Amino acid sequence: MFMLRNVTKYLFGDTSKESIVEIPQGQLYLVRPLSPKGYSELIFKDAAATIRRTGQEYQYQLVIQRAYEEGEEELLAEEDGDDGNAEALSADKDEKTFLLDQGLHFRSEIRDGGEAVFAWRDLSGDPGDLYEFICDRSVQAAEVGTFEMVAIKCQYERKFRKPQEAATEKELQQFNFTDQTIPSASAVSSPTTKAIDPPPKPKAIEDSLAEQTKKDLSSRETKTRASDKEVTHTMAPPSATEPRRTEVLVKERAELHLFDFPSGSFMLQDPSVVATVSEIGKWEYWLQISGVEREWLGQPVAADMNPVFNFEYLSFIFNHYTEDGSAYSWLLRFKDQETEERFQEGLMRALWERLNEIKWTKSTDDERQYVLEAFQDLTMEDAENAAKEEEEDEEEEEQSQDDSQRAEEYDSDESADDVVTKPDDGNTNSQLAVGYKHDRSFVVRGSKIGVFKHTPNNNLEFSTNISKVETPGGKLFSPKKVMLHSEDTDMILQNQDNPNSLYRMDLEYGKVVDEWKVHDDIPVKTFAPEKKFSQMTGEQTFLGLSHNALYRVDPRLSGNKMVESDLKQYTSKNAFSSAATTEKGYIAVASDKGDIRLFDKLGLRAKSQLPALGDPIIGLDVSADGRWVLATCTTYLLLIDALQTEGKNEGKLGFEKPFGKDSKPQPKRLTLQPSHVAQFHHETKAALSFTPARFNTGVEDKETSIITATGPFIVTWNMKRVLAGRKDPYTIKRYEEEVKADDFKYGSDRNVIVALPNEVNMVAKQSFKKPTRESIAATPRGSGRFGSKLRKSEVVNSPY
Repeated sequence: MFMLRNVTKYLFGDTSKESIVEIPQGQLYLVRPLSPKGYSELIFKDAAATIRRTGQEYQYQLVIQRAYEEGEEELLAEEDGDDGNAEALSADKDEKTFLLDQGLHFRSEIRDGGEAVFAWRDLSGDPGDLYEFICDRSVQAAEVGTFEMVAIKCQYERKFRKPQEAATEKELQQFNFTDQTIPSASAVSSPTTKAIDPPPKPKAIEDSLAEQTKKDLSSRETKTRASDKEVTHTMAPPSATEPRRTEVLVKERAELHLFDFPSGSFMLQDPSVVATVSEIGKWEYWLQISGVEREWLGQPVAADMNPVFNFEYLSFIFNHYTEDGSAYSWLLRFKDQETEERFQEGLMRALWERLNEIKWTKSTDDERQYVLEAFQDLTMEDAENAAKEEEEDEEEEEQSQDDSQRAEEYDSDESADDVVTKPDDGNTNSQLAVGYKHDRSFVVRGSKIGVFKHTPNNNLEFSTNISKVETPGGKLFSPKKVMLHSEDTDMILQNQDNPNSLYRMDLEYGKVVDEWKVHDDIPVKTFAPEKKFSQMTGEQTFLGLSHNALYRVDPRLSGNKMVESDLKQYTSKNAFSSAATTEKGYIAVASDKGDIRLFDKLGLRAKSQLPALGDPIIGLDVSADGRWVLATCTTYLLLIDALQTEGKNEGKLGFEKPFGKDSKPQPKRLTLQPSHVAQFHHETKAALSFTPARFNTGVEDKETSIITATGPFIVTWNMKRVLAGRKDPYTIKRYEEEVKADDFKYGSDRNVIVALPNEVNMVAKQSFKKPTRESIAATPRGSGRFGSKLRKSEVVNSPY
C-alpha cells in the first residue's frame, strides 16, 4: 500500500496541472444492450481519455476527447464552412465529459487477447446503457490500473469531501464495481462477454504498479516536495468588522472554500461555518461568515459580489473586494439543496431590496421567481435541441498567428515620414459603428471619425479620416453617440451640448449637413433604427428615447422632427436608457431601473414588462426574429427568451402578446465565473465593467455568438453552449490596453472589430482562448509589421 499511496500522491500532488492521468489512445462506444435504438454506436474512432480537475475542490471529470489525424480537422472545417447554416465542428461531438461520481459504476476489465476496456453508466440514457472506452493495444496494463485507481480515489474525494490520502482499503472498495460484467461493444458478439483475467482489485493494482514506479518515485517525490515549498497559496484576508444587525434575513451552515490563484482551484478553509445575511441599515445589508475559531469574512451585499448559485454542486460562489482593492473568490458548499435554496432567497432578497429600495415581500411571486432563476445556473428551454444541434469551431488551444492590421492615426501629415499610432491630441477612440451595406467601419475619436475598409482577407485598411465634426454653424463637437443611416450613406450624430437636436453627416462629403430639432421640451437621450436592418435601406424614420418617452423621428417633417401621433410618454420617471428593434420592427426598451418593456408598435402600451433585477441596463440588443433579448449591466449580461412555449399564447413572442401566468419569461444571467473575475481583477486592478453586448448579425444569419468587453479583455459567449447549460460557454482575448468598443463584422461571427484607445483591429474569433490562469495573465503580443507605425504610403490621403 505504501507504493500505491506514493504513486497517487504524485499524481494528485501537482495541482497546477488540470489533467491528472491520461490514456492517450482508444475508441469510445455507446452500448445499449436492452434498447431498440441499436446495440452499439461508435462515438469516437480515435480518442484520448483523461481525468482532470474541475476548479472545485473534490470534484473531478472523466473526459473523452476526439483525436484527429493530421489535417483532418482543418479539412472538416473547410467542408462545413461552405455551408452557411453550420459552423465547423460541434464541441459536444469532439468532447464528452462525465462528473466522476459513484453513480457511474466506473470499472475496467482485461479481455481475451489483452484488450483493456473501461465502462461506466450512461446516466442520461436508457436502463442498461453504457459508455465503453476500448484502450489501444499499445496501452500497458499498469497504465490501465493507474487510471482506474485515480478514478476510484476521485470518487472517494467527491463522496467523503476529504483528500484521498486518508482513504482506507475498505473505503475504496465501495467504488469497485468489477463484479459487474461489461458487454462487448461489437454488435456481432454476445452481449455478455466473460473476462479471461479478473479485473485488478486495488491491491492487485498496487502490486502491478510497484515495480514500474520503484525506480523513479524517489526523485519525483523530491521534486514534488520542492515544488510544494515554492508555491505560496492564497491566504484569506482579515475579516471586516460586522456592523450592528437590525434583522437577520437568513443564517445557514456550510463549508467554506477560497480560490487559490497558484493552483487554480478552490481550497477548503473551514469545514463548518455559519453564513449570515442581515440588514444593517435602511436598504443596507451585510454578509458575515463565521467559524468556530475566527471570523472569516464580512462584506456588504452588493452587485459586484457577482453571485452564482450552482445546485449540481450545492455551491454558492461570489467575489469579495478588500479595502486595498484586492479581489478574492469564495465558495460556500451546503449540505443539501433545501439549505442552499433558503440561503439563496435570503441573499437575493437583500440584493434586490438594496438595488430597488422596495421590500421583497411587496414584489409578486412571479417577480421573485424571475429574480431567483436569473441568479442560478439555468438550462434554457432549448437545451436539448441546442446540445444536439451545436455546430461550432472548437476554439484552438494554441493562438493562431494574428495577422490583423492595426491602423489608427487619422491625420495624414505630408511632411512626416511616419504616422504614429498614438498622437498627442488628448483624445482616444470612444465609439465604433460597423457598416451593414458597405464593408466599412467608423471609429469616433474626439471630434474626428476614422474610416476603415474591410479587406477580403479579413483585415482593416485605413481609408480616410473626417478631421472635423462640427455643426452646420461651424461649432466643433465630439459625438456622444453615432448611428449609420440610409444605406450607410449618412451618419446620425448626437451632441451632448444640444440634447434636443440630432445631426446628419453626409459620409460622401464627410461633413454635417443638417441639424434636426426633435422637440422643444422633450430631449433625446438615445436613439435606435426603425427596424434592425433599416440602415441597409432608404428608411428615413428612426426611434428616439427620453428618460420617460418613446417616439418616432421623421427628418422629412418641417419644423420639429418628432411624430406626435407616435409619442408614448409616461408620467413617472422611468429612466429609459436604451432601445433595440427586431427585423419586423418590434421594440425593446430598457431602463436604468433594470426593467425591460416589449412593444409591438409605437404609441401603444407595452405588451410585456420584464421585472427589474435592480441593476441599470446600459445596453440592449434583440435577435432579428425577436426570440432573444440581450441586456447589458455593468457586471453581467441578461439573456431572455421572449418566446412563450405554454398557455393560451403559446408560440407568440412577448412583443406580440403579454406573458401569461402559465408562460413566464425565462432569464439567463451571463457572467464570468467568480474565480475568473478575481483573476481579471488580480491582473488589471480594475472592477468588471462590460461594454454594451451585441449578437452577431446578418439578414440571412442566425445569432450564434455574443460579444462584449471589460477592461483589456474581449469576451464572447457561444449561444448554443449557453442554451445547453455548458460550463464553458465563453472565451476571451486579452489586449495591452482597455477595449473601448467592439462588434462583429456584419454577416459573420468569426471576425471581431475592436477599438482600443489608439488602435483599431479586426481579429479572428479562433484566436480567442478558454479562460485559464495562463490566458488571463498572458502578455499580449504585437500585431505584426503594423504594430507601431503606419508608413505614409499606407495611408489614403484625406480630401477634407
